[in-house]
Order: sequence, then C-alpha cells, then structure tokens
Amino acid sequence: MSEQILLQGKILGIEEFLLSPPGGAAPARSNGEELLAGRSQWITLLCEVLPRALLAEFGLARILLGSSGGGQFLLVLPGEARGAAQEFLSGAARQLGELSGSYLTLLWSVTENLGDWSVVRKRLNEELQHKRATPLAASGAETFQPFASAVPADVDAYFSKELGLNVREASAIGWSPETPAMVHPGVGKHTWNLTTNLSLEGITLARHAAPSEDGRSAATVATLARRAQGRSLWGVLRGDVDSFGVRLRRLTTIEEHVQLSVLYKQFFAGELEVLCSMPEFWRKVTILYSGGDDFAVYGSWDALLLLAREVQRLFHRFTEENLKDFPGPEGKTISMAVALAPEMHYPIAAVYQDAGRNLELAKAADKDCIYVLGRILEWKQLADAADLKDTVVKLAGDYRLSRQLLMGLRSFYQKQAYGDGAEAESPTRTWRFQRRLTRILSGTRDREFQKLRTHLTNEIVGRKSAEVKLRPAGLVALEWARLMTEV
Repeated sequence: MSEQILLQGKILGIEEFLLSPPGGAAPARSNGEELLAGRSQWITLLCEVLPRALLAEFGLARILLGSSGGGQFLLVLPGEARGAAQEFLSGAARQLGELSGSYLTLLWSVTENLGDWSVVRKRLNEELQHKRATPLAASGAETFQPFASAVPADVDAYFSKELGLNVREASAIGWSPETPAMVHPGVGKHTWNLTTNLSLEGITLARHAAPSEDGRSAATVATLARRAQGRSLWGVLRGDVDSFGVRLRRLTTIEEHVQLSVLYKQFFAGELEVLCSMPEFWRKVTILYSGGDDFAVYGSWDALLLLAREVQRLFHRFTEENLKDFPGPEGKTISMAVALAPEMHYPIAAVYQDAGRNLELAKAADKDCIYVLGRILEWKQLADAADLKDTVVKLAGDYRLSRQLLMGLRSFYQKQAYGDGAEAESPTRTWRFQRRLTRILSGTRDREFQKLRTHLTNEIVGRKSAEVKLRPAGLVALEWARLMTEV
C-alpha cells in the first residue's frame, strides 16, 4: 500500500499586501476600491484553486482535498507525489511573490499521515513555524544580491479589472500551469464553477457587489455613501470568530478538522451572499472577502450596523446547531468592528485598516462584542442601543426636538459623568438628571411623548440606581440617531 502524506499550505503577509500601495499602474478608481476588492478576491481564489490545480495536474481524485480557504489549505497525497507537489508549489510561490511585490509568501509543510491527529498537526505546524522563522534558508547567499523589482507593470489592472470586476460576473474560474499563481475568469487549462453552495466540483465564493446607478458595474463608495439614510457616509465592517484557532487545536481527528473548517467557510460565504442580496442591503453593501473564520464588507454606514447584527444572529444560531457537541466557548462567538470614512472620497485601504485596528481593540477588551461609533459593546448592548436610537429618532422627528434634544443628551456624556480623571466630579443624582432631561424634553403633555421620555431616561440611566451610571450603549444610540437625522 502506498504511503500517505499530508500537505498543509499557508499564505503569509495578507494584511500587509492588502494595505500596500499600488504595485504597477494606477488603480482604476481614485480611492482604490476595485484594487482592494481584486486583491482580496485573488487571495481568496488562490487558496481554493492551488490545491485543486495540484490534484488536477497529477491526475489525483478531488476527494483528496481536505480543506481550503482563509489563506490556507490541506491536502492528502500519495507519498510518491511529494517531490512533484513541492516543485509545483515552488513555482507558484515564486510568481506569488512577484505579483504581490514580495508582500506575500507561500509556505507549506509535509508529513506522513501516521499517528494521532494531534501529533500529525503538531508536526505540520512545527515545520511551518520553522520555515516562517528562517525565511532566508532556502535562498542562501542569493538573497543578498542586488535585484530590480519584478512587479509586472499591468498587475494592478489584473487585480482591479480582471478580478475586481470580471470575477463578480463569471460563472467559472480557470488556472494554467504557465502562470501558477494567477487565476482567470472562465479560461484556463483547468476550470471550476463558482458557486455560493457547498460543492466538491465547484468553488464557494461570496462576491456580491452593490450595483451602480446604471447597473453595469459595482457602485463606488461615494455612491454608497449617498444611499445611506441621514448623513452621507460609508464605512468598512470586519468580523472575526473568537478563538477559532483554539477550537481547531482541540479537535481530535482530521475528519473533525476538515468538517469544521468547511462548515465555517460555507457559513460566511453562503450567509453573507444571501444577506447582501436582501432588499435592505443589496444596493448598499459590497463584499470584500469571506474567509475561513472572518469577513469584510464595505458600504453605506447604516446598512453596515444592521448587517453586523444580522450576521451575529445567524452565527449564534449556526454554532448552537453545529457545535452543540463541542465543549467550551471557543469558536462559538464572533466579534466585529465598524470604521467610518471621515470624508466621502477617503481611501478605502485606510478605512479597512482602521476597521482592523478597531477589531483588535474589541477582541482585546472582550469576546462576542463589536466596536461601533467609538465604543465597544456587547451584542445585547448593541440591541439596546438600536432600540434607544429608535426612541430618540421618534422624539426628534415627531416633536421637532432634534438639535436641542441630541445636544442636550450628549452633554450628559462628558468626562466627569464617567468619573474619569483626577478632577472628576461626583456622580449626579438621578433626580437631578431627570429634572434636566425634563427641561430638555418639555413643551407637551402628550401621553405618548411622556412614555417615550420615561423610557429614554430609564435606558440611559438605569431604573434602580440612585446614582447616574450612564450606559455606553446610550452614547452609541445618540451618535446613531444623530447620523440618521443629519442630511
């Protein structure tokens, strides 16, 4: 019986590459949304295409593909294919570095499929870590020789047009051995169908793009900003599963590893595509990418907040159903972050980077939370903020108190109210807060108005506390309401 080996591949430097400046010609649009989308699609597709192309080139069964996506892949191969597989990946790695301006690196590890899965996984990860820690080992003295940049002049056109635009409309993706690190819509020696459903024959890909006014291309960020309710703003939403790596390390068999990896990838690709096709999102949101445990979208600011709540709700249901037999909270919660562009024509890469920083802050502070409008909230607190926002908007709209109301309420959220700093004042008594709020919301004895005012006070301050403890969800709600009522 032939020896069986496992091959694990991983692409490093993805974040740095996505944020890097154009490598060749100038991007098609001034703020580079097509370039960023094209780069994201390239990495997503490359992790799917490379392992499938390797199997197709050597005439191996497609079922030997274990998992793929999210910047990595896992293959089961016969032992005699070891040398050929490494040569195949070496060629892809060289062109990958050229196209990315040396930002991206393809590493792989190989080991015999012998022993317990925890032992096999450890061997694979240790080899990858060794290669990552010794990047000059393979090149030797050639590393220190002077060289000219080998980035093709038309590389940005490839990312922004062929991938950023054409892939969204393509029914299949192709690959050819002459260009092992490139993928092309519909053409190539080997082709695979693009789908949003789980299929061994095809590649799962989320690629929804909000249409432009004429429907011929993806809407620009300026167009998405103008489609927002209230203030014309756009932003980026990023999400990441909490402790997903810990969950994978706790799996005891390769079958569980493959099954769980495929389930998460299918959730993000399938659910994102379906959600973004809904009436409230399809003209306001464009998907940048969906990975094995994370995703990124950009669009109208108001749609991003609603989309975040929907993704979290669906993810909670997904983990309750599919991870009920796995103990521990790891991999069962998700954190997200929203970053809004300071102006309509701001570079999308900068906003994407801000969303990444906000996500790191959220995950460092807690799990299962979101960074939104300057605050980190638990998901229940975001729901409370949405409810409170509706109350403020109704008061502002129905009783024409918008400017006075919002400015007065925001004044309660001064530094002293939180008790920060050495000179902070003592907390305000609830009755005094109530009296000030009554003055702001005075002018009518309407019963509905009185009910809304009482609800607003209770939600900002709390119902039982004798001292004012302003809730962080309150400031998010006020900022949310302000953006919705501004034009």
